Amino acid sequence: MPGHLLLVQNRVRLMASIHWALLLFLVQLPILATSSAHSDGNLTLWCHPDQAAALLQLKQSFFAAATTAALLPSWQNGTNCCLWEGIICDASSGLVTVLDLSGHGLNSYGLDPALFSLKSLRRLDLSMNSLGDYSYNITTAEFERLALLTHLNLSNADLYGQIPIGISKLVNLVSLDLSSHTVSDYDDPTSAADSFNDLQWEPNFEILVANLNNIRELYLDGVQIMSSSGEDWGKALAKYVPHLQVLSLQGCRLNGPIHHSLSSLHSLVAINLGSNDIGPIPEFFADFPNLSELQLSYMNLQGWFPERFFQLKNLRVLDLSSNPNLSGHLPNFPHASFLHTLRLEGTNFSYSKPSSSGDFKLLRELTLDGKFLSMDFLSSFGVLGSLCRLTVDLMDSQNGLGPILSWMGGLRNLMSLELYSCDFSWIMPSSIRNLKALRSLKMSDCNLPRPILSEIGNLINLQNLEISGMSDCKLHGSVTSSIGNLTNLRRLYMKNCDYCGAIPAAIGYLGNLRRLAIYSCDFTGALPSAVGNLTNLKSMVIESSQLSGPIPYAVGQLKELTRLTILGGSISGRIPSSLLNLTRLAELDLYYNHVSGHIPTPLFSLPKLRYLNLGWNQFSGPIEEFDAASSCLQLVILSGNELAGQFPNSFFQLTDLVCLEINENNFVGSLDLSSFWRLRKLSSLDLSHNKLSVTNEEGTTSFSTYLPGLKTLGVACCNITKIPRILTRLHDMSYLDLSCNKITGDIPKLIWERWSSSLLHLYLSHNMFIGMELTSHVLPFSCPLEVLDLSSNRLQGHIPMPNSSANYLDYSHNYFSSLLPNFTLCLSETMYLRMSNNSINGHLPNSVCNSSMLGVLDLSYNTSVGRFHPV
Repeated sequence: MPGHLLLVQNRVRLMASIHWALLLFLVQLPILATSSAHSDGNLTLWCHPDQAAALLQLKQSFFAAATTAALLPSWQNGTNCCLWEGIICDASSGLVTVLDLSGHGLNSYGLDPALFSLKSLRRLDLSMNSLGDYSYNITTAEFERLALLTHLNLSNADLYGQIPIGISKLVNLVSLDLSSHTVSDYDDPTSAADSFNDLQWEPNFEILVANLNNIRELYLDGVQIMSSSGEDWGKALAKYVPHLQVLSLQGCRLNGPIHHSLSSLHSLVAINLGSNDIGPIPEFFADFPNLSELQLSYMNLQGWFPERFFQLKNLRVLDLSSNPNLSGHLPNFPHASFLHTLRLEGTNFSYSKPSSSGDFKLLRELTLDGKFLSMDFLSSFGVLGSLCRLTVDLMDSQNGLGPILSWMGGLRNLMSLELYSCDFSWIMPSSIRNLKALRSLKMSDCNLPRPILSEIGNLINLQNLEISGMSDCKLHGSVTSSIGNLTNLRRLYMKNCDYCGAIPAAIGYLGNLRRLAIYSCDFTGALPSAVGNLTNLKSMVIESSQLSGPIPYAVGQLKELTRLTILGGSISGRIPSSLLNLTRLAELDLYYNHVSGHIPTPLFSLPKLRYLNLGWNQFSGPIEEFDAASSCLQLVILSGNELAGQFPNSFFQLTDLVCLEINENNFVGSLDLSSFWRLRKLSSLDLSHNKLSVTNEEGTTSFSTYLPGLKTLGVACCNITKIPRILTRLHDMSYLDLSCNKITGDIPKLIWERWSSSLLHLYLSHNMFIGMELTSHVLPFSCPLEVLDLSSNRLQGHIPMPNSSANYLDYSHNYFSSLLPNFTLCLSETMYLRMSNNSINGHLPNSVCNSSMLGVLDLSYNTSVGRFHPV
């Protein structure tokens, strides 16, 4: 989902929250009255003790940042829960009807069951918190118990997995919001979302909405709606939610076209279908009499956009951006004074100069590209006193930046500015000093000389700063220390920038920073110890940099850190012991560096660590046994190091483990695959290229000892003498590496038949196979095989061919003698083909060389005759 899109639900939610706040106040009046009566006559209606207890249990499941005030301080045992923060009770019964903790900075590891005992709830809003992680699957949450709910908002709450089926049973719902927005997608540029959702709906769309006949507002942005065509979801909405007013399905992987039955939804006020492939947009949308918001960005729309959409008298938001094949003419707006948002960048629109009488006094967001950016055009808008968000793209524009910046200087309420392909080479730094109100600044593919960078450091109200795509702009010097002035900054994002020099120590002054992300920038030197001052930091990601030296010990002071990623660089030294203080760390990724020494044993037992990637470093020595009972590891990658000794038995107790890769090390001893039987969630296992002897004997035919979810298995160079029996119980293998072993006999048919629809990578080289259990010489794969390596065996006869093109084929060093006549049909996408060192004779077709993708072709050391003419 593009970060700079403005989502429809933000505006509608803002209005809804205002109405809700007023409603809450009105509902609270009877409680205030009874509270007043309490002071005179002890008539206060107290909440029910069981509900107070449930709320206190719910509070116990939350934790907040260490630097914030006490968590829900009014929620105290022995006090009236109807007077607690975020709670509203029914004035007559004392039952809790509203729980609104939106944006309270709450953290938890899932939704506590106590929540679902509050059966009197009518409104539940837990949005903008962090209520889960990848270890918590919301699928089992019992929302059906909250049968009275009319409003449910779980947007941007760090929830993962399948939408609970119980939500589809809430027949009283009027508003449902499960959406997720990227960090930059916020209506108020003074804040940024730190949380998101990663939800999906697997059955057909009809099941989700069939019982939601009362729904008026449906926000599912970012929910992956699987297997739902335009006809399916369009018909379902028209049939089951006839009074729908807000439809927001941005980035849901929907397919089109939109079904005409949707035209019956005459109550629609807001439509957001951006980032889906559901064009063309039906003209009947212009027939909705109350339509005020239409967002259709990133939809690959083509053709001519009807002008009558511009004539809609209630239109407030129009977003057609990033549809390069969409044409149209931008006429004068007869109702310009009501327009709030206009986004036409990345389209093929033409325009007439807006009339001098045009009044855009309420315009809050304007996004335009080069062809719209003449001063003549901009000045005709008049004074845009309400404009708070502006996007300018000067790619292929003949207009200079200077006059435009001067025009921007008059936009006193501008809080969010995005600049693309702007050249600051001849711009005076003072020209951006008038942008003091900015809260968010995003600059991509711009030329930013050092004086401009220094001046940005004086925009002290910035909370979000993104700089990317500067690799071709001849930047000189390092990031200036003036960045330390941005003490309100919450998010700093830099990508593909040719900055040289060190990360300035002044970064340590950014005490409010929550997220730091640096990708493919040429920073050198050590990571400054000053990062230890960023005590509110939750995520630090540094990828593909030139940083060197050790991880600062001060990183251990970042007690709020949940993600630490430093990969693809030259970080060296040992893992500092202070990292063991990061008890909230969920992800540690130091992939492809030069970190050395022993891996600290307690690291495997950090209470929240899910993802541990230490692959391709220089770690050595044994891994000691650790406390697996305290661990919640799901992914462990230790490949490409110098680890030695026995494989720790503790790994056999990590029952949440999904992926384990220890290949390319020096582990020794014997290891039976049945030892992993407790790891029922294990999907990927790679033991290759150690000094292990892997067996699969004892108990392997028992249902209780095989790994039902295993899809990836690497046991190359593991002294295996026969096909592991565990494979006979698996059905969806996608990757299998048995190479460099001592397996004899025929390649079993289960490889070709059982996994024909799933296997993508098959490595069987350097064994002693003599044949294949095949009914024909065409391998019966129904999915496109990517890699097939049968080299260095004793196979003979016809070379087997996949029934579709493969990227990598290696048949070398066998005794194959011939090709099938239509062998070249499987080479259309092949990039690597080796058939050397065989006994192929006769004429080989010239079409072997005709693949446009072929980069390596080796036919040497055969007895074939014929002349080839590679193309």
